[in-house]
Amino acid sequence: MYFLLNILGVLVVMGIIYLCSPNRKNVKWKIILTLLVIELLITWFMLSTTIGTWVIKQIATFFTWLIACANEGISFVFPSVMANEQVDFFFSALMPIIFIITFFDILSYFGILTWIIDKVGWLISKVSGLPKLESFFSIQMMFLGNTEALAVIRMQLVSLKDQRLLTFGIMSMSSISGSIIGAYLSMVPAEFVFVAIPLNCLNALLIANMLNPVTVSKEDDVVYIPTKEERKDFFSTISNSMLVGVKMVIVIMAMVIGYVALTASLNGILGLAVDGLTIQKIFSVIFSPFAFLFGLNWEDTMYVAQLMGIKLATNEFVALLDLKNQISGMAPHTVAVAVTYLTSFANFSTVGMIYGTFNSILDEERSSIIGRNVWKLLLSGMAVSMLSAMIVGLFVW
Repeated sequence: MYFLLNILGVLVVMGIIYLCSPNRKNVKWKIILTLLVIELLITWFMLSTTIGTWVIKQIATFFTWLIACANEGISFVFPSVMANEQVDFFFSALMPIIFIITFFDILSYFGILTWIIDKVGWLISKVSGLPKLESFFSIQMMFLGNTEALAVIRMQLVSLKDQRLLTFGIMSMSSISGSIIGAYLSMVPAEFVFVAIPLNCLNALLIANMLNPVTVSKEDDVVYIPTKEERKDFFSTISNSMLVGVKMVIVIMAMVIGYVALTASLNGILGLAVDGLTIQKIFSVIFSPFAFLFGLNWEDTMYVAQLMGIKLATNEFVALLDLKNQISGMAPHTVAVAVTYLTSFANFSTVGMIYGTFNSILDEERSSIIGRNVWKLLLSGMAVSMLSAMIVGLFVW
């Protein structure tokens, strides 16, 4: 029964997106079906085969090594803190970001990461029939984050028509950054984080092409690659990366502190109106029909629905911190869908980040395409996370 609910969930989410599309007659179903088949194959390979499990373990080992390297630097500055058996979230999850983002920028500086992204984007474009730039962007934002990926293609964004600009805004809601993966791994199982990354990438393409179908000519189907003249020297690059990492740590820390405090204050106000009422309970009711379609029992449905709401209103860190404390007693299927759903930046604050990035790259009039379509961005972000979670759920029971 629960397996059938999981399958029904995929159909329901796609049906809702189709009904919300203002240009339904131009939806390319061949591309949609191709992407779904690819996703099923990737998920089966990574979760149900010996080679796939080995690949995930190697990737997890690599990121564990990165975190260990980062901890060496943190221990040098904060030896007494890192010597404790229980290390605070700030040091265990946030501080390693400084090194990890620098490491990825070094790979980009020497063209290694750019080459990988370009080739994988080209492969997706060939298999799916989608434009190169969209395919390239979908891969890039999974490693660099939405604002950084938008900055990389800024020269092309200037010349794009508004409808195609909206596609990149919609896709940006489902991003993740390679520099943040280490923080996720400190809280939840690695296999579901690493499965969610390619699924989110493909589902961002799938949902964008249903919600905002665009036909791109061959002349417009090109990818901008930064020239050598645009790059800074190596030491300036890594120094800037470290400063960016510090700023990212501070921003995330501020958001976690602020949103947790805000949630507590809202719960206090709601409790005065109705005894025992919390924002988590409200969200659990609103999102429960979709959580139920993950193929969960009623108890797990209400908890996962609560996590879905927390992620949307605050961010995935707040939800992951909650999940971390409950995960030991949860069923494998529940853990799989919950972790997969939470592995992306889809929330209200992300819309503001995307609008701000568009506004800095384009003029205010053109960036208003984001402001006029906030509902599409939010719907896209939630739909991508749901589809990824439902697809993973089919393979974990």
